[in-house]
Amino acid sequence: MEKGEINFFSENDFDLKDEASFKNWVERVIGSEDKICGDINFIFCDDEYLHDINVQYLSHDTYTDIISFDNSVDNILHGDIYISTDRVEDNSQTFDVNFEEELKRVIIHGVLHFCGYKDKSEREKDLMRRKEEEKIKLFHVEQS
Repeated sequence: MEKGEINFFSENDFDLKDEASFKNWVERVIGSEDKICGDINFIFCDDEYLHDINVQYLSHDTYTDIISFDNSVDNILHGDIYISTDRVEDNSQTFDVNFEEELKRVIIHGVLHFCGYKDKSEREKDLMRRKEEEKIKLFHVEQS
């Protein structure tokens, strides 16, 4: 089977540093969940761009840090993950973490949704947070 592709796009002036490390990390996380990496697009944007998507497609008139559109088929993950870098910046200050750590949390949050994790109930949110922490630790782990 042909391996999917992970792409990073920007609809604002955000420039992801070291895309290769992020791609490798996302692929490792997907593999750690016994899933297969299909085509996944990360689209970085500002608050207004993501707010428009939230209103248009989800009928939510709120700002958010991430919206994921899951097009996965069986164990092959496909989809688009929109991330507001404005929200990531604000959240990094709110939670007193650096921008890159908060960005990793949001990126992997979208991937975990594709893996089947939810975050509607308190129990689901708790599991999602634990999984985020577990997967963030994989970022600098090299494959042997």
